[in-house]
Amino acid sequence: MSDWKRPLVAVSLILFASCTNLYDKLGGDFLGGPHEMKGNIGDTAKELISEAFRDVGAERLVDFHVHIIGMGTGDSGTFLNPRMRSLWHPFEYFRTSVYISASGIRDEDKADAEYVARLRALIRHIPGHGKFVIMAFDKYYHPDGTADLQRTTFYVPNEYVYRIAKKNPELFIPMISVHPYRNDALPELRKWAEKGVRFVKWLPNAMGIDPSDERIDPFYRLMKRHNMVLLSHTGDEQAVDADELQFLGNPLLLRRPLELGVQVIMGHSGSLGESIDIDSAGRPTVSNFELFLRMMDDPKYARNLYGEISTLVQFNRFDGPLQTLLNREDLHPRLVNGSDYPLPAVNVIVRTKDLRDGGFITDGEREALNEIYRYNPLLFDFVLKRTIRHPQSGRRFPPDLFTSPFQLK
Repeated sequence: MSDWKRPLVAVSLILFASCTNLYDKLGGDFLGGPHEMKGNIGDTAKELISEAFRDVGAERLVDFHVHIIGMGTGDSGTFLNPRMRSLWHPFEYFRTSVYISASGIRDEDKADAEYVARLRALIRHIPGHGKFVIMAFDKYYHPDGTADLQRTTFYVPNEYVYRIAKKNPELFIPMISVHPYRNDALPELRKWAEKGVRFVKWLPNAMGIDPSDERIDPFYRLMKRHNMVLLSHTGDEQAVDADELQFLGNPLLLRRPLELGVQVIMGHSGSLGESIDIDSAGRPTVSNFELFLRMMDDPKYARNLYGEISTLVQFNRFDGPLQTLLNREDLHPRLVNGSDYPLPAVNVIVRTKDLRDGGFITDGEREALNEIYRYNPLLFDFVLKRTIRHPQSGRRFPPDLFTSPFQLK
């Protein structure tokens, strides 16, 4: 886009959104707070909620993929790249505004506190609620160990996430994020391991991490020594900027930590985009989901490789990956639950009409699920995943998938 056009497009977007509540229609299209849900949903919705917890046990529910985000307000230490709120970057401004709406933030000067308060409220109004693993998010680092804030979309410090979890131990489990190229990567990892943190989050496409880089081996060995689990995004990344680094989401790149004995969860099960098949002499481009399945089917990794089902119910993923994983009952013991909150609260990407038309849910279930979403999108995500079935075989995700195969502390 030409530079002179950018402000015109930006102003048009802002004016249009302010006149039509577009952000709320695309983002948090809610009718009320989670505390208002019980008296405003019908019997079918209540029955779906009850059925969703059957054989799971509310206290056993675990969500392995919950983002903590912030705009640097209060004492959080978070960072949001200024371009995300700049009219010179209209797409980033618009996308961030949708996320803000979905997160229930109404006052950007208090954004960080409002985000956490909203998340706590959503969870406390889930019957029994279980535990939610909240994630830090490290900066972009170059291989020489220098941070690059220009290429960092957002940053959430480990200290902030750990502090939230310590204040709310009945709700949260902390997941740190340590970039392996940091000069202090090993002492930082060791510090949190000694505090009892078990989980580490990477998004290679956005952070600039090559999981197959042999220079990371000491980091992997330290993770293995402390029995830590790596949750690494696989597949293309669309929620934050990844630019030319989408190739780092290739599931095959995670062979290195697996070979060193690290427990790895492949976030999203590689359910979006394509990568080069580095196993093939011709190096063809194939779907990341196909590469994910290849890794899951390799008996060498049967004990330490897991997939994760967050985002599989989104409109751009369910026709293929969702159907396949519903049918692959042999893989169900190695799949874990994740919501990728706040994404389930982004109204435009979870299309229950498409799921109904595809035969995953009935029309009555769709109406009931929509009622739940209007008050508690986090509960909606769980109930939806417990409700969906394969259109032909009728297979569902089993109850144990929504608990934890790992020791949580």
